[in-house]
Amino acid sequence: MRKLLAVVAALVMSATILSVVPVAAQAAKCTKETPCQIDVWIIFSDHRYDWAVDAGNRFSEKHPEFKINFVQQKSYDESIKNYVLAKEQNQVPTIVQTYEIGTQFSLDSGYFKFADDIINGRSDVLGEPVNFDDIIPVIRNYYTVNGKWASVPWNTSTAITYSNMDILNKVGITEPPKTWGEMMADCAKLQPLVDSKEIDGCATWEIDDWYFEQWMAQQNETLVNNDNGRSARATEVRVDSEGALNIIKFYQEMYAKKYYVYTGLGKNGSSQVFSTGKAAFFFNSSAGARGIMAAAAEQKVNIVTSPLVYNEAKGYTGNILGGATMWISDGLDKEVEDGAMAFLLFFSNTENSASWHTASGYVAIRQSALELLQNLKPGNNILWNIEKKTREDIPGTNWFKDNPAFQTATDQLNASKDTPATRGALLGTFVETRPIINKAVEELMLNGGDPAAYMANVKTQLDQMLQEYNDLHT
Repeated sequence: MRKLLAVVAALVMSATILSVVPVAAQAAKCTKETPCQIDVWIIFSDHRYDWAVDAGNRFSEKHPEFKINFVQQKSYDESIKNYVLAKEQNQVPTIVQTYEIGTQFSLDSGYFKFADDIINGRSDVLGEPVNFDDIIPVIRNYYTVNGKWASVPWNTSTAITYSNMDILNKVGITEPPKTWGEMMADCAKLQPLVDSKEIDGCATWEIDDWYFEQWMAQQNETLVNNDNGRSARATEVRVDSEGALNIIKFYQEMYAKKYYVYTGLGKNGSSQVFSTGKAAFFFNSSAGARGIMAAAAEQKVNIVTSPLVYNEAKGYTGNILGGATMWISDGLDKEVEDGAMAFLLFFSNTENSASWHTASGYVAIRQSALELLQNLKPGNNILWNIEKKTREDIPGTNWFKDNPAFQTATDQLNASKDTPATRGALLGTFVETRPIINKAVEELMLNGGDPAAYMANVKTQLDQMLQEYNDLHT
């Protein structure tokens, strides 16, 4: 593996960096007349971007000495690459949204300042309360490092099951499966619909290492050694473990029995298969709930959500999270740094966490936000209206009662036991590791073969990559 920073730098030579402010230029006094600009890089470009801009405007109304400027990035990968180039030019954004698998890189880079170090024991920053104790434990466990908050969580998701009950009801199935075995049994019942070409197959989802990681955590298996890289730097990727081999065998069996509709690696076609009623089950992120459920309602299709199916032979320990978190650049002027932290505290406060959840399907990350959604009052002004790009009242008194599909992700994360497996892995080569695992899963699924022997070779490759990375940072 080439040196990580060299790789990143080479990849971004043609990238265009938008709307960044040199650190040295941010030393001016922030006033209402001359507000300091806080640049925030995020990867959204749809209604979620609109929601964020609205939140930024509302913050600036409270704190007119700061102007929030959102800059769209095409993807998490591109955002990291662009940040490296911006750093070389001493023109970094104030805040950058970085996905969970970029955590170790963010720690090793030295580019960012720990949230706890910025807060420095304060109960509020510029009047915005801190209150991190309110954040759901599984999220807190992921984004704290050695007991300290490294970044500020915002868009948190998990993998869940979407089921087309109209299809299932045709063969007498009345509830979604909970386990791999139950799904297999349901798929056998659905096979006549496949044979008659009414549907293409029982289940569909993308081959994505994120699901592999979820199923590892469910089996209480760490993806890497040293307590998932939490007690010491990870040095081995455990793709040859019992839990990993169980996952491969699940793929192989689902494919061999023609239960799994495969649309190709990286082609993202499973969503289309499910949305057109050609598969009964679909694994996807809870972050897609708003769009999936809105489309189902428009098409008058009965879609329900349930936890991601698990391996009954190993029992259920818990799931890990997905999504991203917000990092503040190091080296900012103190006044701008406090403005950035105050904005992130506002951005993820109780009301905004609840509103962001309705806009997207991402988990409401605070316990108080869950309670707010369960005990609504007139004038709540929480629901995001996608078409009008405004907030409005949620009708009724309990969002989750009226929108049960949105509760699944929260219940799943809250049901997760706190173990090294469910805290998620920290490794510096996470970005490079995922596609290699995906390719291995595809190869073993399509062509068969002994998973143990194959994955032992994959482990050797991944461990070598990780060693080269660690040699740079230890």
